[in-house]
Amino acid sequence: MGYIKGENREQMILFPESIEEYVSEDNTVRVIDAYVDSLDVDVLGFTKAQPKDTGRPPYSPQDLLKLYVYGYMNRVRSSRRLETESKRNIEVMWLLKKLSPDHKTISRFRHENAEALKNVFRDFVKLCMKLNLYGKELVAIDGSKFKAVNSKDRNFTEGKLTDRLARIEAKIAEYLEQLNEQDIQDDGADMKPTAEELAVIISGLSQRKSEYEGYRKDMEESEATQKSLTDPESRLMKYHGDTVVGYNVQTAVDSLNKLIVEFEVTNQAQDKNLLSPMAISAKEMLEAEELSAVSDAGDSASDIVNCIENGITPHVAHIDGGDIQVCVETEEAEIVPIESHTNGRCVYIAKRNVAVCPMGQILYPGSYKKRARAALFRNGRACSKCLCKCTKEKYKAFEIMMKKSEFSKEYDDTNLRVKQITISSDKAILKQRKCIAEHPFGTVKRAMDAGYLLTKGKRKVRGELSLAFLAYNLKRAVNIIGAKQLISAASAR
Repeated sequence: MGYIKGENREQMILFPESIEEYVSEDNTVRVIDAYVDSLDVDVLGFTKAQPKDTGRPPYSPQDLLKLYVYGYMNRVRSSRRLETESKRNIEVMWLLKKLSPDHKTISRFRHENAEALKNVFRDFVKLCMKLNLYGKELVAIDGSKFKAVNSKDRNFTEGKLTDRLARIEAKIAEYLEQLNEQDIQDDGADMKPTAEELAVIISGLSQRKSEYEGYRKDMEESEATQKSLTDPESRLMKYHGDTVVGYNVQTAVDSLNKLIVEFEVTNQAQDKNLLSPMAISAKEMLEAEELSAVSDAGDSASDIVNCIENGITPHVAHIDGGDIQVCVETEEAEIVPIESHTNGRCVYIAKRNVAVCPMGQILYPGSYKKRARAALFRNGRACSKCLCKCTKEKYKAFEIMMKKSEFSKEYDDTNLRVKQITISSDKAILKQRKCIAEHPFGTVKRAMDAGYLLTKGKRKVRGELSLAFLAYNLKRAVNIIGAKQLISAASAR
């Protein structure tokens, strides 16, 4: 009976088929085409949004954006691979109308339009809001590490520099001793390495020592904890039991359809103090009057209080599952000592430069702890009479993370009144957190192969991830409402 046979490659076609016939009506490339064509690239801030009257015509920002969005949706992020796809992929040929930009032009577009790409991501969020794809009730906030263009060997911490400098000094001392031994022995003695070779080795070690000392000086002047050479803004972070040099990317994900509302790129290793900025930004993006935000453990009391003051109800997972009791500044209640508290956390009031402990007592800036890079806030008179033992026995103080240049002993406690707030997180909401927040990260990193970065610096990384998260949201929207409805919505703008 035989197999199914294809057409003869040499067969002439009287009426040639058009590329249009190869792209189905519900193909995702039609969604990309319709959406990007609906954008005002000039308002969004793209370079070359208006072509010049003279000179060689540039490629349209819309065409290059279409190419990138298609690439990120289909695991093709490299500019060289995108150039190749434009010459062999029939969907890309249809999308770009057979244009084939060179890889340098493609790469330059992503580097030069980082802010504009973030604006496109936000624009698509607004379009999805009009289609009621966001619930605007609960967002899950979480962070994940993305590997930067910087190896571990080209990243230095204070401890790593100290260790390497000690080893270099020991090596220099060893070679200097060998050099002295050669001077003592007869000139005709056959020694290896020779004096000239030893001098070259010592010179190389001395040069490397100078470089490391320069790195240490740069860190001290900038108050940085690390120095990365390839991507200066990347940092060494813990990741799945190992370490990786990268960025901590924060996302706020809506619970209704697991669409990303907002994201931010940070080089902070921990998620501490990142809840409220992300929650407030998500609330503004969704234009919601009230919003609930859920995150895992690690958020500070100041972060939680900041959410409450901005109309956001925080649900934070605690290690021991108890409630959180914090004191906040108010005009309604005087400071009233509280008999007991559970899992109390200190709240830092930045505008006054004082802290308030869970018992309602004001703590004042005492000293700066350089190794921990934190200010110590204490109130010896109040703590001596307190039975809660919530501060460390050694310091009798709370640590507030800040840079040395930000530390000051000046404070303002005039007419400061506080009241206590008890925060009880909903266990049902806490159980939803992983399902909501980690779904986008898993899809972007595994299904879209975007777990490692191709650009350097927070600004460019933000632009690159704008493409990744835009592609994720677009793919989710197509799966939820279908390509035709999304095309219709984009065309009607």
